[in-house]
Amino acid sequence: MIKKITKLLIANRGEIAVRIIRSAHEMDISTVSIYSDVDAQSPHVLLANEAVGIGGSTSAESYLDIDKIIKACSVSGADAIHPGYGFLSENADFAERCASEGLIFIGPSAQSIQIMGDKLSAKKKVKEFGVPLVPGTDFAISDVQKAIKIAEKIKYPVMIKASAGGGGKGMRVVHDSNHFDEEMKRAMSEAKNAFGSDQVFIEKFIEAPKHIEVQIVGDHHGNYAALFERDCSIQRRNQKVIEEAPCALLPPKKREEIQNLAIKVAKSCEYTGAGTVEFIADDQFNFYFLEMNTRLQVEHPVTEEITGIDLVKEQINIAKGKKLSVSNETLTILGHSIEVRVYAEDPANDFLPDVGTLTTYKVPKGPGVRVDDGFEQGMIIPIQYDPMIAKLITHGKDREEARRRMIRAIDEYKISGIETTLGFCKFALQHPEFISGHYNTHFVEKYFSSEQLKEPLNKEEEIAASIAVLTFLEDQIGKQEIKPKRENNKPSAWRNRLRK
Repeated sequence: MIKKITKLLIANRGEIAVRIIRSAHEMDISTVSIYSDVDAQSPHVLLANEAVGIGGSTSAESYLDIDKIIKACSVSGADAIHPGYGFLSENADFAERCASEGLIFIGPSAQSIQIMGDKLSAKKKVKEFGVPLVPGTDFAISDVQKAIKIAEKIKYPVMIKASAGGGGKGMRVVHDSNHFDEEMKRAMSEAKNAFGSDQVFIEKFIEAPKHIEVQIVGDHHGNYAALFERDCSIQRRNQKVIEEAPCALLPPKKREEIQNLAIKVAKSCEYTGAGTVEFIADDQFNFYFLEMNTRLQVEHPVTEEITGIDLVKEQINIAKGKKLSVSNETLTILGHSIEVRVYAEDPANDFLPDVGTLTTYKVPKGPGVRVDDGFEQGMIIPIQYDPMIAKLITHGKDREEARRRMIRAIDEYKISGIETTLGFCKFALQHPEFISGHYNTHFVEKYFSSEQLKEPLNKEEEIAASIAVLTFLEDQIGKQEIKPKRENNKPSAWRNRLRK
């Protein structure tokens, strides 16, 4: 039975709220924005058909207040809720409350969220389906001496991780037993403060890892599809800054392997909607399950760009009860896409958040450039919320075109009044290690320092970058199957709409 959605409330703010509103309007679905006192004049408020103020300034007083959001649905007459990402998007109680109120939740079931929301329960579940795990514990541990014995068994270095964690919080790398006690206590304390639970577990720390994730979709009819992978290895403080799709160096057989593993993870919790399965990969592309994010990812645009699929529309149609519009038999990779996150942060000061007024704000334009943002010139970057201003996305016929296009777009992006991560992103995109595709999650600590933002590439670095480009392109000559082309090379209608 196909459910009808007439009015959609977006339980979020900023660029993701704007993103969802636009897709909903293209589907002839009326939209409702909610806003805190801080966001009263934000673009997502003005773009929706209706807006309901829910008061407060902090997240807890506004976008995390379930009662206020449910009341906003009642006041506006909304019959569905899209949670976006962050805030309540992975809150099983919120999904359950929506169901009990007769509201359509644009996302998976509360049970799926609950299973995958706890890393330990997720590991146990996927293990039953034969998905490889990083060596370590699949149970919570608080006994330091017992934890040390486990660490010695799997051999240092190890990672102490919060069971209910995410975003790099409650994580500590330990290289020997001398610092284990101190680091474990810190991880437990940080986990308790961030997530309300001090449960941690131990994993082998993979040296020089790549962070590879797979976008999956699943419907209520038992159909699943994996929409290829994204390489999200450029990170600071264990949080992503640059993502690309597909992974530059992944052989076709490994691509098929990781997609099959991702679908097994989705099946393990009977997942419905759009979700992301995250893996860590060693230098031989041996994959180990990290976690599943039961929501839309920040970096979903790069997948949209290389598949031509509007993931928000797909989410809504799945929630209505429709079958998937895609399958792995029909999907092909359309060129290459790169996304940089434009944060109000100061890369020269350890990426600390920066607040202030967007004195100048002019976005780049032109072929293959997409900007998902939620701010306008003259607006204040609030201290109460995440410091991301926008997502800058480029698409090209191949990786090198997408990379050069991104550098051009960064140069055209004019922002003053605050510090941003654009300078760092340009540095990374020009670095030989990125160009070669061999970069990993240690890129920032290994190659970046604040001084490098003040000086252009020297002659030796320019030569190294040029060699890296030539080597990468030569390496791809015999691997054309990595980048399949759409028949007749027709552009995606979805991508064309985004660029109008």
